[in-house]
Amino acid sequence: MTFDTAPADLAGIRRIRTLGPKGTNCEAAARHYARSHGLDAEIVLHATLEEAIELVIREPGSALLGCVVYPDLHQLVFPYLGRMTLADLFLFDTFNMVLAARSAETPLKRIASHPAPQSLVPPSAETLLVNSNSEAARLCRAGEVDGCITTLAAARQEGLEVLSDHGPVPMGFTIHVPRIATADAYAEAV
Repeated sequence: MTFDTAPADLAGIRRIRTLGPKGTNCEAAARHYARSHGLDAEIVLHATLEEAIELVIREPGSALLGCVVYPDLHQLVFPYLGRMTLADLFLFDTFNMVLAARSAETPLKRIASHPAPQSLVPPSAETLLVNSNSEAARLCRAGEVDGCITTLAAARQEGLEVLSDHGPVPMGFTIHVPRIATADAYAEAV
């Protein structure tokens, strides 16, 4: 089966699947992308992008929004070459990245972080890797860790105290869509 290599019809996107839970940089980037491209697209959040891509493959009008620093982003590209294509890439500032805790008095022995910003964890602390910045903040609020590297938005949402603010990070985000089979390929498949 061959596939059309022409640019994807990005105007036909009706659903953008990306990393959740609510409050992630990916969610903010997805909302920005939809708004800036005039798309009336539903934003659907997932625990991982690997979970999301399995649904995008089977869902017409659906796209996956990824982040260029997402661990193993290559695993969302190369294994899916025959079924998905990287259709767009854009820059968008993340929320401010912060070190947060339940209080400034909390000794920071164990800190939750998404793998991408884990270098922001103080060297004296143990790092617990989690699926998203929002998940790191939720675990901190629940007392499962002493602190977290997260976004300012997630820290505020969870009522955490910001201990240090690294500011926003100019970030690349990717749009992946299912490949469109050509008429010849469709005829071959039938």
